[in-house]
Amino acid sequence: MFEHITPYAGDPIFALVDAFNQDARPQKVNLSIGIYFDEQGHLPVLQCVQEAERRILAEGGAKPYLPMEGEAACRTQVARLLLGEGNAALAEGRVATIQTVGSSGGLKVGADFLRTWLPDSAVWVSDPTWDNHRSMFEGSGFAVHSYPYYDSATGGLRFDDMLACLRGLPARSIVLLHACCHNPTGVDLTAAQWDTLIPVLRERELLPYLDLAYQGFGDGIAEDAHSVRALAASGLTFFVANSFSKSMSVYGERCGALSAVCASKAEADLVMGQLRYTVRRIYSSPAIHAARIVAHVLGDADLRAQWEDELAQMRSRMIEVRQALHAHVTRLRPGRDFSFLLSQRGMFSYTGLTAAQVDQLREEHAVYLIRSGRMCVAGLTQGNVERVAQALAEVF
Repeated sequence: MFEHITPYAGDPIFALVDAFNQDARPQKVNLSIGIYFDEQGHLPVLQCVQEAERRILAEGGAKPYLPMEGEAACRTQVARLLLGEGNAALAEGRVATIQTVGSSGGLKVGADFLRTWLPDSAVWVSDPTWDNHRSMFEGSGFAVHSYPYYDSATGGLRFDDMLACLRGLPARSIVLLHACCHNPTGVDLTAAQWDTLIPVLRERELLPYLDLAYQGFGDGIAEDAHSVRALAASGLTFFVANSFSKSMSVYGERCGALSAVCASKAEADLVMGQLRYTVRRIYSSPAIHAARIVAHVLGDADLRAQWEDELAQMRSRMIEVRQALHAHVTRLRPGRDFSFLLSQRGMFSYTGLTAAQVDQLREEHAVYLIRSGRMCVAGLTQGNVERVAQALAEVF
């Protein structure tokens, strides 16, 4: 029956994690998978999440199936977090938000929805992007193309080339955009560049699809949502998938959402109905514990303040290890420009290392990066950053 099946080659990132776990060298450093680790190299459990779960347990009660769209309190809090209190789109009922199985679930639900209702459109993703973006939309039946993004010569953004490409796209093309903390490069559009991009999206009648997996890891909660709020203010219709895996350190709970900001309440109601149906065909309904964590943390003033403080500490730590890595590697290789370590934002930096250099780092120095050269700076600590800098200086 299944002799004809092609073997699965495996996911390169998870395979690298397996290799790291089997590595017996005590000085090994994992800078591969996109997970935030604290200064001790541990996955943190946030105090606000612990308190939310204590309250959930104390409340007790049954654990029914949630509606297809998820828990109402969770969805309300997510929409407010993305768009800000008092946003006109929220007040006018133009936002359809569903709770999803992580932002990956949101991306997949949105992809299936769009394939049904915009069947003649194609999807455009940044060059490069998170590998699973292409896989998800291709899996929904879309043709996926790329637009210029990362400038390997400067470690920055090819913004003019990006605009030129988007100006040439057919109307109703779907453009996948990273709202902040671009994965894998760490190169983000500035607020001014977003303000330049949005009129192009409107003129060409393009559909922006934002991935916001790292809100709060770049410059701040509100700052990292600039693109979402600017698009909403422009009157454009767009999608945004967001996640709390990183920002609340609840990876395995799969806390995510998908929001569609529409031109009218009538359109938002239509979209919500078809999103429900799309969910029903995939996983039927999302997880109740994930919904309650998000609703408690975002909906309670004390827990919200505690979360914002803990999130700020995580963001500050990543900025500090970026600065330390930059200082050490600049001292060791004074003739080379490593300013990209400071200008790139969030969990990731694109180092410019070749696949062969990445292999050398792993084999000779027990420093693990994925072969594209993407480095997860959240795996750095003040205890290992100088040794990582020494290893980088040797292979560059």
